[in-house]
Amino acid sequence: MKGLRLHNYWRSSASWRVRLTLHLKGLPFEYVAVHLLKDGGQQNSDAYRAVNPMRTVPTLEWTEADGTERRLSQSLAIVELLQERFPTPPLFPEDSYLRARTRMMAEYVNSGMQPLQNLAVLQRIKSELKGDDKAWGAYWNARGLEALETMVQPTAGRFCVGDTVSLADVCLVPQLYGARRFALDLSPYPTLLRIEAACAEHPAFQAAHPDRQPDAAPA
Repeated sequence: MKGLRLHNYWRSSASWRVRLTLHLKGLPFEYVAVHLLKDGGQQNSDAYRAVNPMRTVPTLEWTEADGTERRLSQSLAIVELLQERFPTPPLFPEDSYLRARTRMMAEYVNSGMQPLQNLAVLQRIKSELKGDDKAWGAYWNARGLEALETMVQPTAGRFCVGDTVSLADVCLVPQLYGARRFALDLSPYPTLLRIEAACAEHPAFQAAHPDRQPDAAPA
């Protein structure tokens, strides 16, 4: 994989997962900003639709050794491909049960929380359904984090699964950041906060943080 190009948005949690993985693997990449709010949302432009018909971020592009151009979207699909191509450091435990639990915790975030609070959903709730988008986002974050706090405890060490960073941590940290944007009280989740603090000491997590991205802007 040569010439990695990541189309992403600084505050997108799905984008953040892929940035984290690239940094954890030590893979250099070109940062291509897709602003989700400017110009009616740059993800809705004809140019970006040609890159990703779903009009979401992230999208990863690269060139294979034989010159074939590749493109992949959906954060966990990208992360799993990068893990297969660059297995060190691993993002999954060797034990099959712990691997499954790692994926389970990642899916708590990826399918059970984040899609319900993404920008397109919140915009529809607020603008078209005239609902309280902040209360909606806070509810689904609280429900998911309550479950994750319980489910992480049997395997938690320094990180979600023992003392090595895994896909569960890659998903957890961006979600906690997102929960704070809804002014959610995180004190009921002490295990998750302890893991987040350990992740914050890791150089890859520092490099991938939204505030350090070239398109970062005030909230």
